[in-house]
Amino acid sequence: MGFAHASFLQATGGKHTVIHKLAAILALLLAAPALAQVPPAELGQRNVPAPWWMREPVIASLGSVRAELPANRADFSVRFSAVERSAAEATTAASGKAAALDKALSALGTERVRLTTSFSTRPLYDQYRQKDGTLVDNQRADRIDAYEVTADLAVAVRDMAVLERAYRTVVAARPTAITPISFRLEPDNAMKTWAATEAVADAARRARLAVAATGGRLGAPKVIDPSGGVCQTQVLAGWPSYGGGTAPTDVSPPADMARYAASPAPAPPPAMAPSLAEAAESVQVTLQPPLRQITDTACVIYALLP
Repeated sequence: MGFAHASFLQATGGKHTVIHKLAAILALLLAAPALAQVPPAELGQRNVPAPWWMREPVIASLGSVRAELPANRADFSVRFSAVERSAAEATTAASGKAAALDKALSALGTERVRLTTSFSTRPLYDQYRQKDGTLVDNQRADRIDAYEVTADLAVAVRDMAVLERAYRTVVAARPTAITPISFRLEPDNAMKTWAATEAVADAARRARLAVAATGGRLGAPKVIDPSGGVCQTQVLAGWPSYGGGTAPTDVSPPADMARYAASPAPAPPPAMAPSLAEAAESVQVTLQPPLRQITDTACVIYALLP
């Protein structure tokens, strides 16, 4: 049918023949990139294109590591409440109660302790009792008796060396309420680099042990994938189909990472009010940051030598 179509174009004139040839060349050029790409595989597909690194015998080794490090972040909130006849008076009173604490914590260093202050206002209505004795708020705009304003200070401690001092200062300020401390670990660049290196080393160790157990010989690495996704591709089942990972290897962090108090505590800030400083020193509290896990994976594919 294609030959008949070409003969028809040639019979209608040279112009049509040229157009036909140009169209055919253009179609081939457009189709070339598509043909060069590996078609996406589907789960359960009968014939699945294998990745390039499987053209010869290989071993795919998934490295997985886990380490425990002390938490390096602590968060808690402090509240100061005040009740006055007007909202403006209550806001001023609540802000005044929080001012000394705000100044004392800021003196520890904004890079060590960060504060976020917000206010909430609640009207207090005139109350009356029903016949059965139930106390009811008369919630009408013209029956507001007073206002309660709460100053919320969100305290984020970024240096565990000043955690106890910051908490003692908060207690000494006599706030209305203090929420429990929430600890977390935010790995810095040094921790992330160390964990990634340990994951690659764990993949190499697993590969060596596996090849030695089978009596083979380990060749040079062909693929190093820090994400670990290549090792989780199930080629025989139809890729991409990602399965579960392997059990992580417990590793010990370096000594400098295992210390939560990496920097010494600063001297008592002179900007703190003397009364608040004395009260803070009298507060006895011990806070130990808990351990948190850091994990990482890496995939290394090695050639298998005969």
